[in-house]
Amino acid sequence: MSELSGRYPLSDLLECAGLAKSSYYYALSHPKAPTRPDLWEAAAEIFSRTANGCGHRQIAMCLRAEQGVRIADKTVLKMMREMGIRCGIRRETDHRKYSSYRGKVGKTFENVIGRDFSAEGPWEKMGTDVTEFKQPWGKAYFAPIYDFGSKEIVAWSTSLHPNMAQQHELLDQLLAKKPESSSPILHSDMGWQYQQLGWSKRLEEAGIVQSMSRKGNCIDNGATEQVFGHIKDEFFRGVEWPSFEEFKRDLDEYVIHWNTRRRQVKLKGLTPEEFRNQSFHAA
Repeated sequence: MSELSGRYPLSDLLECAGLAKSSYYYALSHPKAPTRPDLWEAAAEIFSRTANGCGHRQIAMCLRAEQGVRIADKTVLKMMREMGIRCGIRRETDHRKYSSYRGKVGKTFENVIGRDFSAEGPWEKMGTDVTEFKQPWGKAYFAPIYDFGSKEIVAWSTSLHPNMAQQHELLDQLLAKKPESSSPILHSDMGWQYQQLGWSKRLEEAGIVQSMSRKGNCIDNGATEQVFGHIKDEFFRGVEWPSFEEFKRDLDEYVIHWNTRRRQVKLKGLTPEEFRNQSFHAA
């Protein structure tokens, strides 16, 4: 209103705003103080941990865990607005979806998960898939195995080719970390990789139950698809890398950030690593 007071009579502006003159002058003499300026530097550092920033809930969880402060999510949102930082809104057209479906080329399995992605703890239910990243030098393919209980990316492979060599590298990592007593369900879509005899045999020998989405039902693998959405929002969108090697290095660093520093609302503010460690200590 102060910007318009020189162009229009103040009485008319106050009448339009439904504001008393005393309230107007009180506001002028008592400008609003910034919200929690003592936390601005810490909030900016948390926001800068990923290429495209993060939302207010992530910053709030990190402030509570790392700074030991009591602060509400809404207060952090207000603080971010004053600082002029915001996380971009996801748009479906921003991301290219990769499909590995080639019909029935091997053995398919029942949908054991049935869209129930809940788990009591780590190494109970997991998901896997492949997603594509397009860059000026070509395409990269990212294949993770995601633990529905701990929200941890327990194994991953980044390759120029979405082939069985990538899948076996992924399984090598998974089996090296798998606790002997665990018998998790591993869910995937009906991609050709997951129908291969070599893949299925290695899972069976390791005591891992194979589960598959129904044909044409991407929601059946929604938990893993959601991870891809976060990665592409926070790490990939609007960024170009000069080479595959540099892209792979930075993606590896982001996955480590996801597992060790990125806090999860569904884990009550813990990181996946913290939740996993707590779960194993409690067992």
